[in-house]
Amino acid sequence: MALKLLIVEDDPASLELMEEVFLSLKAEVHCVGESGKAAELVNRERFDGIFLDLEMPIMNGFDLARWIRNSSWNRSTPIIIVTGRDDRQTMQQVFSNGATFYLQKPVDRQKLTNLFRTVRGSLYECRRRFVRVPLQTDVICTVDSREFRGVTWNLSQGGIQVDAENLKPGQHVRLSFRLPSSGTLIDATGIVVWVGDNRQGIRFEHVKNLPAIRDFISELEASETK
Repeated sequence: MALKLLIVEDDPASLELMEEVFLSLKAEVHCVGESGKAAELVNRERFDGIFLDLEMPIMNGFDLARWIRNSSWNRSTPIIIVTGRDDRQTMQQVFSNGATFYLQKPVDRQKLTNLFRTVRGSLYECRRRFVRVPLQTDVICTVDSREFRGVTWNLSQGGIQVDAENLKPGQHVRLSFRLPSSGTLIDATGIVVWVGDNRQGIRFEHVKNLPAIRDFISELEASETK
């Protein structure tokens, strides 16, 4: 599946070049010329990689990187800062504000191609942590000394969606369930990050048997591609 990239760049020529290069490398590309629109977008969709121009009006690349790191969808998405600055202080600021990679302007086709090939593996690895697969099995949720029973909806390496009454946002919860294919018992702790009408989202903080979850997800992905 193609990597889903967001490019935030207010220079039309640079934006067009980056779009053209990444499309030629089989990526799914979303282009935005205004940082405000980008800020709205990262709160609605998850991306596999985000390219940020540092010099943007209203909300610059530093501010937007911090915004992304505080978003629910893209807090762990790799960020590639694109800038003409090359001083040490800027470099330190870039990484302290949440950037993962750094690309020096001016950009050209070769430089963009080399960067994409260099970071592609990291982008795929990050995405694998968020791939959700369907999972319907019984789950026991424990908050403090209270125990709630429910069912799971779907599962990723980073979290799980369940239907269990009485869970509230911000609660720390212990989860116990079995993977249907192997019967492996999963014991995990997490935090409730959102609550819907009949579903709650829990982000894992610790999982004792994470390799079993990885294997389960890989098996389902492989079966879907056959």
